[in-house]
Amino acid sequence: MKNKILEKLRWIKQNSKLIIILLVTLFLLLISCKKSHGQSPMVAMALITGVAGGKHVVDGPLTTDLARAGSPELLLNEIDRQIVKIRPMATPIDQLSRCAGSKHAGSMVVDYYNVDTKATSATVTRTYTEPSTTEAAATTDAVKVKLSTSDDEIFDVSDTILVKGVFGYEPDGVTESKHDLVLYVVSKTDEGAITVMAVNGKKIGDAQGCVPSIEAGTALVRMGRAASELDVQSPQFEALPRKAQNYCQIFKMQVEQSTLQKLSSKEVDWSMTDQEEAAIYDMRLGMEKSFLFGVKRKLWDPAKKENIMLTGGVWFQAGKQFNYGENALNQDGIVDLMREAFTGNAGSKRKVLIGGSGLISRLNKMDYSKVVTAGDNVVKWGIDFSQLRSKFGTLYVMLSEIFDEVDMPDNGIVIDPDYLQKYSHIPFSSESLDLKKSGRRNVDALVLTEASCLVLRYPKAHMRVVMQ
Repeated sequence: MKNKILEKLRWIKQNSKLIIILLVTLFLLLISCKKSHGQSPMVAMALITGVAGGKHVVDGPLTTDLARAGSPELLLNEIDRQIVKIRPMATPIDQLSRCAGSKHAGSMVVDYYNVDTKATSATVTRTYTEPSTTEAAATTDAVKVKLSTSDDEIFDVSDTILVKGVFGYEPDGVTESKHDLVLYVVSKTDEGAITVMAVNGKKIGDAQGCVPSIEAGTALVRMGRAASELDVQSPQFEALPRKAQNYCQIFKMQVEQSTLQKLSSKEVDWSMTDQEEAAIYDMRLGMEKSFLFGVKRKLWDPAKKENIMLTGGVWFQAGKQFNYGENALNQDGIVDLMREAFTGNAGSKRKVLIGGSGLISRLNKMDYSKVVTAGDNVVKWGIDFSQLRSKFGTLYVMLSEIFDEVDMPDNGIVIDPDYLQKYSHIPFSSESLDLKKSGRRNVDALVLTEASCLVLRYPKAHMRVVMQ
């Protein structure tokens, strides 16, 4: 046993140089693997650490993988010097109001007046039955008839009335005409009840021009007045405007950049001007939501000890609403939508439809015909619109992701730009703040401000589109 140990010691002594070289090599490999931080075994085996901590490549050529592993910042990445400014959505309502021009408001509270139009139709509330030919009073009771309507106030003396669904008669009073019955208002009582005569009436007995029977619920349409040759005057007509109110909301955005940030070199061109542009877009996106869905209120802020005025949105100001089912927006549904948007004393024949992605998707999936056509894109008010044309009018259609953000992707609003008015108490402006002299912060500061509101001057010209 003792002899074997002596032989091993003698062998180690004879091969001491070889053993030392093997131990040093193994030690260096272990250090290299430890400092490789998860690199592949091939990279770790090829890189060794020098005496000053630098990396050396052994047993192989220098490759990009080895270069990035040994000196990560040595190889430069490609840098696109042009910054892509992402605008997730447009602000069509704000854009429309700015292009149409705004009026200066001398107060944060804006009072405005709407002039409505006089109603043109009513219905018969009590059935009128013509007398029989055997009745003695036929000549008087049938020629001048007192008629009960749902809205007597819209009719005046000398008005003519079209009776829908009741046929008139030819001049002989016997032959039924293809034309609807037309009445003439001869008098009106103090209580408002009207007495009428038939223009194309029926012959009952010996009496010509009698009023035929009219059922309850029959539609009466007010037409033009008919004066006689010697008439100088006519029943008076005056319209009184109705007062409405909205609050201007103060919209603000502040941009700051430290002096050192301004002086520092940058990989891309990004200055205070770019910061300001991004802030303006973000500010307009917020204003768009307030202009659409804001609630007119005064809110007391206990921290600031003053009232905060919030503007009312045009979504709630629109005077009409069109409801459609999930699968009902087909060819017939579009015709009904455009009929509702352009009829009923509803303003101009060119309007704007702004909707969420669901509504716009339904419109794009439709097969259009000669009745409703999809026209070429058109640029108006600085906005690129697509068109929907029908016999009722033209809709300029545009997607607004605002509706998606407020979880209303299938809804939209029809706006008549001729009756969209913006009031500005403080026009959009930018003001530099000198925070250095005030000892606040060593920064360049800019404050963007606007105090404004939107109003719909003729609510019936605008319409909400809502999926039920």
